[in-house]
Amino acid sequence: MLTRRGLLSRPALTGALVTAGGLISTGYAMAFEPYRVQVTTYRLSPQGWPPGLRLRIALLTDFHAHPRCMGEAEIAAVVDRTNALAPDLTVLLGDYGSQSAGPVPLETIAGILRNLTAPKGVYAIQGNHDWGDDREARRRGHGPTRTERALRASGIPFIENTAVQLDLPVPLWLAGLESEDTPRAQEPFEWFRLDTLTRTLRDVPVGEPVILLAHEPDVFALDLDPRVVLTLSGHTHGGQIRILGWSPWIPSRYGLRYAYGHVVERGRDLVISAGLGSHFVAGRPLRLGAPPEIVIVDLERQDAPTS
Repeated sequence: MLTRRGLLSRPALTGALVTAGGLISTGYAMAFEPYRVQVTTYRLSPQGWPPGLRLRIALLTDFHAHPRCMGEAEIAAVVDRTNALAPDLTVLLGDYGSQSAGPVPLETIAGILRNLTAPKGVYAIQGNHDWGDDREARRRGHGPTRTERALRASGIPFIENTAVQLDLPVPLWLAGLESEDTPRAQEPFEWFRLDTLTRTLRDVPVGEPVILLAHEPDVFALDLDPRVVLTLSGHTHGGQIRILGWSPWIPSRYGLRYAYGHVVERGRDLVISAGLGSHFVAGRPLRLGAPPEIVIVDLERQDAPTS
């Protein structure tokens, strides 16, 4: 006689339960989490941060705009939510479109993003997909890409391999680094990235702090210029599937080391956003344990109290 206990002990049922759990998780990962845009806030006091300076930065990255996930209405909602958070500075870290042509035109995306407001400016760099999906730019071997043209035409300052001094009462610079996926990136990784950073910071006076925008976080592993007090990155999507901090695949040569969140190494700070859009599986966006996010970084020097 088949009892309830006997039924529950059967391997077939155990397998069925695991399968059912997997199907439920997959359904959630495709139908819900890709659309649950969160606000994640970090409060940091980087080494070398100017005394007395408070700065709020909004970080938006990896839109991968697509009507089935991060479409025009969703991007407009992200813009409205970001503005409502009252950042002093907003930065865009790349991968705006989805695949080569893009179901949402880059010009449309840029036109929506131009509505971002921040008193100290809105600045953009581009990511690996902005280069990798632009066949014409890759054929030429140089920019501008379609993304760069769209951002510039919408009046969004574009700072690839450029540093700008922010309008603040103390010296602080914002620098943007080109993606690893540019046609120029054929040299060894370390040499290419450090050489590019050296050229990017050529106008920054000695001793003045820099916030570095780098789409891929791997540059953080290198011996960065000491003027760089904070690095902001995207690219990894937080793994897009993250279970108890583990992800099956991270687009980084360092694996989980730079998968997501706030990383401190050698006294330096890195923040990696999970981004906003999603890669697609079976025609549907997929995220599990790594919801899309608007990142807020609140910066203020916290000096230790004197005894």
